[in-house]
Amino acid sequence: MSFRSFLYLCFGAALLSVSQEAAHAAKPNIIYILSDDLAQGDLGCYGQKLIKTPNLDRMAAEGTRFTQAYCGTSVCAPSRSSLMTGLHMGHCPIRANREIKPEGQMPLPADTLTVAQVLKGTGYATGCVGKWGMGMFDTTGSPLKKGFDHFYGHNCQRKAHNYFPPYIWNDDQQVELDGKTYVQDLFANESLKWVREQKRKAPDQPFFLFYAITLPHGDYQIDNLGIYADQKDWTPTQKAYAAMVTRLDSDVGRLLDLLKELKIDESTLVMTSGDNGSSFPPDSELGRLFDQAMGGKLRGFKRGMYEGGLRQASIARWPGSIPAGRVSDEPWAFWDFLPTAADLAGAVLPEGFKPDGLSLVSFLKGGAAPKREYFYWELHENASIQALRFDQNWKAVRNGPNQPVELYDLTADESEAHNVAAAHPDRVNRALELMKSARVDSADFPMQGGRAGGGNKKAGNKAPTADVPKTN
Repeated sequence: MSFRSFLYLCFGAALLSVSQEAAHAAKPNIIYILSDDLAQGDLGCYGQKLIKTPNLDRMAAEGTRFTQAYCGTSVCAPSRSSLMTGLHMGHCPIRANREIKPEGQMPLPADTLTVAQVLKGTGYATGCVGKWGMGMFDTTGSPLKKGFDHFYGHNCQRKAHNYFPPYIWNDDQQVELDGKTYVQDLFANESLKWVREQKRKAPDQPFFLFYAITLPHGDYQIDNLGIYADQKDWTPTQKAYAAMVTRLDSDVGRLLDLLKELKIDESTLVMTSGDNGSSFPPDSELGRLFDQAMGGKLRGFKRGMYEGGLRQASIARWPGSIPAGRVSDEPWAFWDFLPTAADLAGAVLPEGFKPDGLSLVSFLKGGAAPKREYFYWELHENASIQALRFDQNWKAVRNGPNQPVELYDLTADESEAHNVAAAHPDRVNRALELMKSARVDSADFPMQGGRAGGGNKKAGNKAPTADVPKTN
């Protein structure tokens, strides 16, 4: 066992020794709802006109909607890893999707601390429902080894593409299904059941639910097209995608209704986000109809380093604590969640562990966002690509280690249409220095050349053809 692993084990044991009375005092319940590939442009509260999202729109009206909330990076596993570990891509142990056969992804290392471990150590009950994708049960990254009391769903993100799967996992036990059950129904019911059980078993104990909904990620499958069935000018995939977003919305509404029913509404922080920004090019089948780019406001999409791939749909609601109807343009990022949760729980992080994020508690309650030197991203799928937001509103993008730095002034050019690097060599040099100092080398994710994707080129990027949805 490494010294770092021993340190974290001692940290957890010390926290668990705190009296239950002290551990539970004035700590809010925390629910983080992470949707797979949901974009800002998919929601009515961000301007979507065709897809109906009344519950999320109401949540925004009752809480705060963020226009510049950033994911960990612009693809699934590393983005989720950043959310769970409080580390940006320069330090996170997972910096790309890495598949393991026959099932699973590259696991979080044993000595990596997660938000669930932090909260569990201060007396929280912890549950994860939906998609994990950060380590199978026989690895160091198992959710059951990373602080969760209970897991229910898909561990492997490849398996999560199928909405009528042959099985899912209940903790580490495989549960066989009939192949006709729409899996989101199971996830929605389990999340409600788990919350009810926590308040029944230990009404004064705070809980943390990581509700990782797989909607609306493809395959684009739905058991009921609902209000979109009669859209005669829409393709089957367009109908399915809209129905999946609306299904997600209705299940969020069910959870919010339960909090009111249990009278824990005002003692529960609920945050929602997507795990990356837009998923499709503006001229694709889905991007064209639903305008995920919001009229060209944001450039780029999934697997890219432009704002359209990094900004995600995010709302926070906590009646009586978070201002209602607030829209904030101040930036924050996934790696801020762990220090925020630690602050809410009164946790003392172990000596030697320094998250890249900052606590958002004051910001969530109506204050200013915390100030920082920079935000940093990288991704290692094909070319190793990097991005940096620094000196408040300057954005640097490098689409490969041998590519020039592009520079954008987000204050004047939010759509990143005008590369002003030639006019600001001093800022380019500063960006290069920060891109170097913000990261540590990783043997698993070496910097390499190749072809950048995700809208990092202005033309020639087409999304894969969507599957025809399955309807039962």
